[in-house]
Amino acid sequence: MEEVKLFDSTRERRKLDDLGDLYALIKTTEKLEKAFARDAIGPDEYERACLRLISQFKASESALQQDGSIESADTFMQEYRMDCPRARERLLRCGVPATVLSQSAGNADAAESAVRVAECVQHFITAMDALKLEQRAVDEVQPLLSDLMNSLTRVPNARVDAGRSKLADWLLPLNA
Repeated sequence: MEEVKLFDSTRERRKLDDLGDLYALIKTTEKLEKAFARDAIGPDEYERACLRLISQFKASESALQQDGSIESADTFMQEYRMDCPRARERLLRCGVPATVLSQSAGNADAAESAVRVAECVQHFITAMDALKLEQRAVDEVQPLLSDLMNSLTRVPNARVDAGRSKLADWLLPLNA
């Protein structure tokens, strides 16, 4: 049997490695979402892993788009017939862990509550300042809004459902 060469240069090998990494990130996110839905993983561990996968995915997708290897992650998933609806939702549509969008605050003591509120205010001021400085690029604004959403959902007993849903509405197109 004759040996089949997948690549002729180190550049082609690196491209295939990068495409394989993107594929693995998408499949891993799909498995993580299934595990979380089946309560096989706790919310804190899920959130840590999901945030890491989302950031790795964004970096990988961006690098592959810049060098022309892929048009978009969505076309990549279609081309390789990846049936990963949960990963598509998390990575391409939402861009934040499910716990961030639907987290209900538990009972927290007053000191922890004050820290959470202070963090939320800090993220709000940072996002507001960035917008006042006319930062409009998605890669500048999206992380700030994502951080704000993360901190807002961690504030115990906060009655800010309208603000949370508005932030989610802004994050969806920014993550597209």
